[in-house]
Amino acid sequence: MNGLRRVHRGSAIVLALYALVHLANHLAALDGVASHIAFMDAVRGLTRVPAVEALLLACVLVQVGTGLAFLLRRRGGPMPPFLRMQAVSGAYLAFFLLVHVSSVLAGRFVFKLDTNFHYAAAGLHLAPFHFFFVPYYGLAVLALFVHLAGALHLLVRGRVVAATRVRMGQAGAVLGLVVAGLILAAFGGLLYPVVIPDAYLDNLRGFLP
Repeated sequence: MNGLRRVHRGSAIVLALYALVHLANHLAALDGVASHIAFMDAVRGLTRVPAVEALLLACVLVQVGTGLAFLLRRRGGPMPPFLRMQAVSGAYLAFFLLVHVSSVLAGRFVFKLDTNFHYAAAGLHLAPFHFFFVPYYGLAVLALFVHLAGALHLLVRGRVVAATRVRMGQAGAVLGLVVAGLILAAFGGLLYPVVIPDAYLDNLRGFLP
């Protein structure tokens, strides 16, 4: 299991770096849709390089697979609160990664859409999809910060007193809630008017009965 843990940690580092850049990209939307798209276009210069994209996709699969292996190993056994927090947030991140990556790939290669700000925000502007997408995005951001806080908790165990580690976890959760709220406010049109092109809304309407 130590080898599996090293593989999990290695893929986690790659994905965490990408996720932090991705969150910065989404926070750029606080300055407007154009700022978000400009940031994304700049980042795509690297992330759309085939080798880099393949690495990221491989890391997603490795992270989900190894994470589920750890969950199954711990299933039914007693877990301290921070490990339970780590397990629950990891399970949600595994779900989110599989759904989100599949959705982005489908948008690009099946629906032939630019998976930019409008692709991500469309579900927040069309009923009844917003009932899914608000918690879907919000919980993903919260789970990421909680999971990172849990990982930090493990890294500093033995060097930092328990009370400080607990506060670190609480700070991670609060920061996750704040970042999630800011992103949802920008994407949801609460900070400025957001107009979603018909192509993105029509794509979602195609899933309605």
